[in-house]
Amino acid sequence: MGLIDYGMGNLHSVRRSFARLGRHLVDVHDPQDLDRCDALILPGVGSFDPAMEKLRSSGLVQPLRNWHHNERPLLGICLGLQLLFESSEEGNADGLGLFKGHVQRLPEDQCERIPHMGWGQLKPQQACPLLPDGETQPWVYFVHSYAAVPRQESDLAATVAFGQEEATAMVWSKRTGACQFHPEKSAKAGARLLRHWIAWLASGAQLPQ
Repeated sequence: MGLIDYGMGNLHSVRRSFARLGRHLVDVHDPQDLDRCDALILPGVGSFDPAMEKLRSSGLVQPLRNWHHNERPLLGICLGLQLLFESSEEGNADGLGLFKGHVQRLPEDQCERIPHMGWGQLKPQQACPLLPDGETQPWVYFVHSYAAVPRQESDLAATVAFGQEEATAMVWSKRTGACQFHPEKSAKAGARLLRHWIAWLASGAQLPQ
């Protein structure tokens, strides 16, 4: 299992959270490191354009696209979710384009502070490996000013309330998924979600029905 280190991720907390679950993460700095991985985690903290530039400089953009198209497991976290989309209002760079859609700034008129910081309850939109059917809707921790707007409704796995509206909290397609929130900072609820992902990998990473 590889943790993509491109200089813009909260690697320490992600690595520590997986260590608590008994999983060692391999640092991925360049395409050659992917050979040691059966699944990938794409974290992210910061802004869209600098993050994409870092990924390009690392030579990882096309290998990540290939990884997704080959239906190998990939989990994005926070900015890592946004990078999976085609573009963002935060900048001008092309995203990875693994999901169709655009990243937009959260609306200013929703009586919420931006960045949106704090706990929110997930509202599942479809079952996925992190959110099995029948589980209590967890409260998780968010820090973000932008949210993805998937073009395909089937890619939306969960939302969270933002003012009078809802924002994308999770997306999922085949074996690629992502969380806008920080599971590694979401206490027991976040650990449970990551445990579900690890168990899904161990069982053969079956495609969601």
